[in-house]
Amino acid sequence: MNQHTALSRRSFVVGGGSLFVYFALPKTQAAAEIARGSFPPYVVGPSAENTELDSWMVINDDNTATFNFGRTEFGQGTLTGMLQIAAEELDLDMNQVSAANLDTAVTRDQGMQVSSSSIEGAAPSLRAAAAEARQALMAMAAERLKVSPSSLRVSAGIVTTVERSGPSISYGDLVKGTKFSIKVTGTAPLKPVADYKLVGTPAARVDTPAKMKGTYEYLQHIRVPNMLHGRVVRPAGQGALAADLKVKSIDKASIADLNGVQVVQTGSFIGVVAEDEWIAVKAATQLKVEWDIPAALAGCSHNHDKMRAAKTDDRTLVDTGDVDKAIAQGLHSVSWTFKGPYESHAPFAPNCALADVRADSADVYCATQSLFALRGSLARCLKMKPEQVRVRYFESSGTFGHSCYNDVAQAAALLSQAVGKPVRVQFSRANELGWDNYGPAHLADIRAAADANGQIVAFEYQGWQHGWNFTIESTERLAFDAKIERPQPSPASQVNKQTAGGVYDIPNWRVVSHNVNALEGYLKGSFLRSPLDISISFGTEQVIDELAYRTKIDPIEFRRRNISNPRWLGVLEAVRTASKWSPHVAAEKKSGDIVRGVGVGIGTHFSSYGAAVAEVEVNKKSGVVRVISLVGALDPGLAINPASVEQQIESQLIHAASRMLHEEVTFDEKGVTSLDWERYPILRFEEAPLVTPVVVSRPDQPSTGAGEETMAAAAAAIANAFFDATGVRMHERPMRPERVLAALRAG
Repeated sequence: MNQHTALSRRSFVVGGGSLFVYFALPKTQAAAEIARGSFPPYVVGPSAENTELDSWMVINDDNTATFNFGRTEFGQGTLTGMLQIAAEELDLDMNQVSAANLDTAVTRDQGMQVSSSSIEGAAPSLRAAAAEARQALMAMAAERLKVSPSSLRVSAGIVTTVERSGPSISYGDLVKGTKFSIKVTGTAPLKPVADYKLVGTPAARVDTPAKMKGTYEYLQHIRVPNMLHGRVVRPAGQGALAADLKVKSIDKASIADLNGVQVVQTGSFIGVVAEDEWIAVKAATQLKVEWDIPAALAGCSHNHDKMRAAKTDDRTLVDTGDVDKAIAQGLHSVSWTFKGPYESHAPFAPNCALADVRADSADVYCATQSLFALRGSLARCLKMKPEQVRVRYFESSGTFGHSCYNDVAQAAALLSQAVGKPVRVQFSRANELGWDNYGPAHLADIRAAADANGQIVAFEYQGWQHGWNFTIESTERLAFDAKIERPQPSPASQVNKQTAGGVYDIPNWRVVSHNVNALEGYLKGSFLRSPLDISISFGTEQVIDELAYRTKIDPIEFRRRNISNPRWLGVLEAVRTASKWSPHVAAEKKSGDIVRGVGVGIGTHFSSYGAAVAEVEVNKKSGVVRVISLVGALDPGLAINPASVEQQIESQLIHAASRMLHEEVTFDEKGVTSLDWERYPILRFEEAPLVTPVVVSRPDQPSTGAGEETMAAAAAAIANAFFDATGVRMHERPMRPERVLAALRAG
C-alpha cells in the first residue's frame, strides 16, 4: 500500500467469505478503508477467470454479500440496479448487499461503460453468477440440514424448510471459512420473472443518502499527504485533431513573483506544480508561452460545407425497394437539409485526477469509462508496464460520455512523475470546454414521400459525420506527438438507421452514411449522450411531421398508420395519454407575438424505444424559444429499477432541451472559442421545463439501455412543437434567437 495514501477503498470482505461479484459502491467510509488497504482474501485480481464463482462474489460472516463487477457508477443508478439483480437471485434484502470499488488491482475487466450498456451487457453474467451461488448454497444447506433441496426456501439469506418448522441456517454460516471453488456454468436456473420481489420495483439509490447529506466522497475531494497541486498550460482552445501544435518559447520569468512553482515540459505538454492550489492556478494563467498554432479548421460557420465537399468513406446501411421512383411518384414529397453542431460534455465540475508515480509503480485516482483501457494509456505515457500502474475509480461530475477524465489522469501522472510527489490536477472551465472530446457535428440530406392515404412510400437519409478518436488523449498527443490513426466508423459514429427511418414501415428505404476523415481539419470527437441521434431525429422526425402536415393528418395518427411494431406503438400511446394530446393538424394559424405549440417525436439510441411530446412557447419578436413541458416514454424491456429509469428519462428530457436551445461549440480557423458558460451556454434552472417520465416496462423482454434512449425523441418533439407554434421549420440547431428570427423571416 502506498505510504502517502490517506484514503482507502471499501473492504468487501471482513473475516471468512467465499463468493465474489463486482460493483462500485458508495464511498462514505472510503478514507478509513483505503487507509486499511484490506483486500478480499480469495480475489485473484483482473486476470481471474470470469467463470470462477469466487471471483464474482463474497458472502460475509454477517450474512451480507459483496459483489465485484467491472462497470462504473457515473450517477445513472447502475450500482443500485446491479445490486437489485444480485440480491434478487440470492433472495437477499437490499441492505444486505454492497459492492467493491473499482480498482485494477482487484476488479475484473468487463469492458467500457458506454452506450447505456451496463444493465444490458453486464447484468446477465452477474445474474448467472448469483444464480450459481444460490444453487450451491441451497445444496450446502440441504446437506447441513439433512433435507431435500426442494424442501428449502430462502428469505433475507436465511434458509429454512418450506414448512418453516425445522431448523434454519444463514448464508454466512454456510460459507464461513470455506471457498466454493466452482465455476459459473450458466446452467443454474434463474429465478422466474413472476417470482421477482426486488427487480421491477422502485428502489432508493444506494448512493443518494450520502450525496444528499454532502458526505459522499467525489474524486474532487480526495487529498493525500505530501500532495502538490498541478495545472495544465495550453492554448485557450484546441485546434484540429491532427494539427501539429508546437511550443515556440516559455518565459519562466513571467511567474518569477510566484514562489515554489515548478514548470514541467514534455514535448508540447506544459504543466505547473505548486504546494498551494491557488498559486498553481495563478501560475497556469500567468505563465507566458508562445505557441505555433496551425490554422487548420474551417471555422464553425463553414464546417458543414467542408464536410459535404470532403472525400468520404460511404457505407450504404439500408437500400430496399426503389426510393427514387417512389419519391417521384409520391403525392406529397419533401427534400430538406439539416445541420447539427459539435457539442461539449460540459460537466458541472471540471475533471480532476490525483496521481502518485514512483520509480517502479504508479497509483492513479480518477474517473473513467474503462479502468483497464486507461491503465494501458497511462502505462504508455509513464513508460511502464500496465501491471505497474494501479487505477482506482472514484465518481466525478457526470458527463454521459467520454469527457476529459482520461486526459486529466494522464496529466496528473506526467506531472507526478516529473516532480517525484503525488500531484492533484484540476482542469479549469476553459480546459474542460476548450479541450473536450466533442459530440460530433452532423449534416443530413433527407428525402421522403407519402401517398394520399398518409402512407409513407419512400424515405432516404444521407448523413455526413467524421469518426471518433478516443484512444489518444490530448495530454499524450501533446507530450509525445502520439500518432493518431484515422478512426474507423463504429455503429454509434455513423448514421443510426433505426432513428433514420427504421421506426416506420417504409417499402422504399435508403440510408447512406458518409464518413469524413476526422484527421483532415476537424475537432476531436467522442462519445456523448445519444451522440448523433439528436441530429438524426431532428431531421428525420421533422420530415415525417411535414408529411403528416401535408396530408392533413394528426401527427400522432400519421405515425400510428406507419408503424406496426407494438413496442413503438406502446411508447407512442404512452406519451399521447400522459400529455393529454388533442388530435389536430399541426401549424394551425396562431396570432400574436407569443405563440405556443405541441409536437411529438420518436427515436432511440440503439436498443430501446423512446417517444416524447413537447410544448413550447416562441416569442416571435425576440426569437426566444422556451420549452414549457416535456413528456417522455421509454420502453427498456424489463425495467430493473423503474425509479432509476424515471430519473434517467427526466434528465434526458432536460438535457435534450438544453442541447436543442443552447449548446454549440464555436471555433475559428485556429481553435475552439466557446470556453465559458457565456460562450457555451446551457439550460438555466429558470428555463427548465416541467418533465413527466413514463416507464413502459416489459418484464417478458430482456433489459436494454435506459440512459439515452429518449433523447432523440425529445429533441424531435421540440422541433415539431416549434413548427406547430409558428408554421416554420428549423433546419439547424441549436434554436438560438438569431437562427429563430432568421427562420421566421424566411418562412
